[in-house]
Amino acid sequence: MTKRFGAVRAVDDLSLDIPAGQTVALLGPNGAGKSTGIRLLLGLLAADSGTVRVFGGAPETAIRSGRLAAMPQEGGLVSRTTVGELLGFVSGTYRAPLPLREVMAVAGLEELAGRRVERLSGGQAQRLRFALALAGDPELILLDEPTAALDVRARREFWESMRAFAARGRTVLFSTHYLEEADEYADRVVVIDRGRIVADGTSREIKRLVSLTTVSVTVSAPETAWLELLPGVTSVESRGERAHLRTRDADATVLALAEAGAVRDLEVVPAALEDAFIALTGADA
Repeated sequence: MTKRFGAVRAVDDLSLDIPAGQTVALLGPNGAGKSTGIRLLLGLLAADSGTVRVFGGAPETAIRSGRLAAMPQEGGLVSRTTVGELLGFVSGTYRAPLPLREVMAVAGLEELAGRRVERLSGGQAQRLRFALALAGDPELILLDEPTAALDVRARREFWESMRAFAARGRTVLFSTHYLEEADEYADRVVVIDRGRIVADGTSREIKRLVSLTTVSVTVSAPETAWLELLPGVTSVESRGERAHLRTRDADATVLALAEAGAVRDLEVVPAALEDAFIALTGADA
């Protein structure tokens, strides 16, 4: 699918197929096309070209049937109602809703049923938005930056709820700027840049694409220029007596260090998802 806004191609001939049962993280820098892609999947925007199908039909059909639901990055909640009242009202709009008790259990809201919506904390309000998306018992849920502005505890509680939903064999597609969330919770990571998919695979596979590992050693001599000449090394950063070598071939780098008698307090750290993300979406990508 392709979507333009004037001269800008927000989504540029993007093809994505998601099988049932996967939890998929959609990553990309600001303006990469993530939110536009999600809006296209929800039928909130029409593609300029290409086709969008959810469960074999139009997104609107999947939404009306309750098979597709979404949790927006932000969204107002009806005040002067309790959590239970609001969830009960929304559940009543579906022909085959998920039982209210089960919705509250999955979202972690059992103890908050009688609380007024305006008295919820940020994390509790976000769990309520998640519960509202669950009300129709969807098979697929789309989450746009679901933990934005939440503190660490609230983010952890939210993902515990999400794990409970995914454990029921449901499909999750979420966008996030918290790369550790994608690393920990996603079965599959899709990286988008300038409206196109630049990487698609498991977190481990994405990290392997850039093949960057950090090898750290303690050096006694202040001169470290020779380290840059070691096989595989792309850059060297010195912090006191510690030298941190970025390398594309950790085995060759460590062997060369050993041959030079420079293996002291050796530490080898594989590339993080953040390293791969920067390499794949940077100006030189």
